[in-house]
Amino acid sequence: MTTGRPARRRVRPLPPGKTLLTPDASPAREAAERRSAAPLLYLHQLPAWVAPILLALLLVVGLAVRGPGGAVALAGVALVLCWLAAISWPRLAAAGRLGRAVVILGMLALAGWQATR
Repeated sequence: MTTGRPARRRVRPLPPGKTLLTPDASPAREAAERRSAAPLLYLHQLPAWVAPILLALLLVVGLAVRGPGGAVALAGVALVLCWLAAISWPRLAAAGRLGRAVVILGMLALAGWQATR
């Protein structure tokens, strides 16, 4: 039986902490974090499985489609990874920074290779 009211969406609580912004950040970093706050909060409110599935689908399409179409899909994956790495950069140890940089460069190299196929 429906009541005629719109369904209420369950809201996931934010992670514990005082702020989403890096304390004592440079003006450029603060601006980047402020621009990223709305998309990050939107992603946080989606079901936890949506973002990884969409990114995995983009990766599969990038690997399956030859030529510029596949390269664009792989570059999209690299762009999302680069954005997430930039946002998390101050909290990462050197090994985490290196790992993210290697993955992003590898994805861009793969996109370049796919563009020439």
